Amino acid sequence: MNMRWNLESLFEGGSSSPRFSAFVQETETLITDLLKDLQGAAGQSAGDKLLTEWTDRLQQGLARLREADSFVSCLSSQQMSDRKAASLTERIQSLSAKFKQAQSLFESKLAEVPEADWMRWSGDSARAAVKFPLGELRETAKEKLPPELESVASELAVDGYHGWGEHYNTIVSRISIPWKEGDSETSLSVGQAANKLDDANPEVRDLMAAKWEQAWSEQAELCADTLNRLAGFRLKLYGMRGWNDPLREPLKMNRMSKATLDAMWGAVAEGIEPLSKYLTLKARYFGKSQLAWHDVDAPIASSQAKISYDDAAKVITEAFERFSPDMATLARKAFDDDWIEAEDRPGKRPGGFCTSFPISEQSRIFMTYSGTPGNVSTLAHELGHAYHAALVDGLPPLAQEYAMNVAETASTFAEALVSDALLSRAERDQEKLSLLDDRLQRAVAFFMNIRARFLFETRFYERRASGMVEAEELSKLMVEAQQEAFGHSLSTWHPHFWASKLHFYLTDVPFYNFPYTFGYLFSTGLVAIAEREGESFRTKYDRLLKDTGVMTVEQLASHHLGVQLDQPDFWRDAVSKVIEDVERFAALVSK
Repeated sequence: MNMRWNLESLFEGGSSSPRFSAFVQETETLITDLLKDLQGAAGQSAGDKLLTEWTDRLQQGLARLREADSFVSCLSSQQMSDRKAASLTERIQSLSAKFKQAQSLFESKLAEVPEADWMRWSGDSARAAVKFPLGELRETAKEKLPPELESVASELAVDGYHGWGEHYNTIVSRISIPWKEGDSETSLSVGQAANKLDDANPEVRDLMAAKWEQAWSEQAELCADTLNRLAGFRLKLYGMRGWNDPLREPLKMNRMSKATLDAMWGAVAEGIEPLSKYLTLKARYFGKSQLAWHDVDAPIASSQAKISYDDAAKVITEAFERFSPDMATLARKAFDDDWIEAEDRPGKRPGGFCTSFPISEQSRIFMTYSGTPGNVSTLAHELGHAYHAALVDGLPPLAQEYAMNVAETASTFAEALVSDALLSRAERDQEKLSLLDDRLQRAVAFFMNIRARFLFETRFYERRASGMVEAEELSKLMVEAQQEAFGHSLSTWHPHFWASKLHFYLTDVPFYNFPYTFGYLFSTGLVAIAEREGESFRTKYDRLLKDTGVMTVEQLASHHLGVQLDQPDFWRDAVSKVIEDVERFAALVSK
């Protein structure tokens, strides 16, 4: 199978595409005209006709922006040295700022509508599909600065806030890690080097861990400066809006309450001891008293057979088929139509993602595939995102805007399908042990690693409110968070994780961490329900995903599953599934 994606079918010509340039220009004209009309309506009350027209034009602009942003994200990720792509990124960010200005004015117009008129207009059947997101926009306007000040903040953010985010990518693109394979010496990008950190050979892991830490320590001052500026911008803006909690925005963006977040983390904390037991058992299996940080994701087998890309495609598609023929159809389409960039080559950015094109009704998946079981999980994860995107294709653009936490539900559910399928057909104990180890690695990631990120970021924001936080202190905060989240169960830590993790530097979503744990545990709960209900759950699952853009997470769970997320019971049930895997792992290790 082809391991490089096809962007030409979207906009031919890459970063020099004339058609994409024309598309962006048309989008800019649409958004500029909408902004002018909204500015011209200042001080005037809006009737039904204007509100309807503005809603339609806003949604057109939103869909076109999503299409353009996805394309430039693909361009800059496949080749980080593509300066034309970097220029396009800046242009899209400027256009996004203009769109946000228009949206702020639109929100203020919604907020001005008398309650009775609002209920009548929003209750019309023509707006049924977008009543929820429109209501959110109306409420958002009441919590923000006046539109003209929000517009200024958006404009300044392009070269300020977002500019610092892009600066981090520049730092990463300069990192080159020397490496020797046999008699050949080469330099690895961070994406390639990251794959060595969970190599089956402990000597490779140890060597790369040292080189990895050294590479990021050399960039620590630049990364610290960047991280401080990003947090400083957020805190200043929050302060101007009268917001005193940095979690207010991410919770709002993820459509979840603080009570739900607290209930989730409470259940996670109860799972630390069992997972610490797993880490201790794995360490003994490796002949160690404790695992090092870079041993956590190492395969349990001393030698690890590589899984070809074609085999991975077959395993994933068959696993999807057992649960949902529609999921399998989507996966086959992604492979056959070259939606996936998986080639292991220099110049690519690290990590993986799935981005959707709402107008083209397609997705593109980015990763670096090197044949590990973890790579197979990542591929299944991103295909889960693509399936979610396909389910909302055709809905009004505002109704397609689902939050990160529920997006991670679909992807993690897809991972679980693949893992369960592999485990059910495994015959040898060693094979079962390896598969359980892979599952528990993910549990450690979502319970411990993600919790460490959350603890670090929460404490960093507390310190940042009093001034700049130096690189050395950032590393200290990071290690303290890792030790607390992992229950001191490791022998070494990753002090510069705050520098190496892209998620801390993303400007679209603050606190890019707890939604992953939400998605993992929520999907674990969904798997338990699917096991009980069988085929009938398939339709319920699809309906739940379709509604992710028009309900809070609490409403989704209550309406489709009959559970309360702000109470601990659902989360504890999900944690118990993980504990079952620990006990199965322990039984196999002791044989």
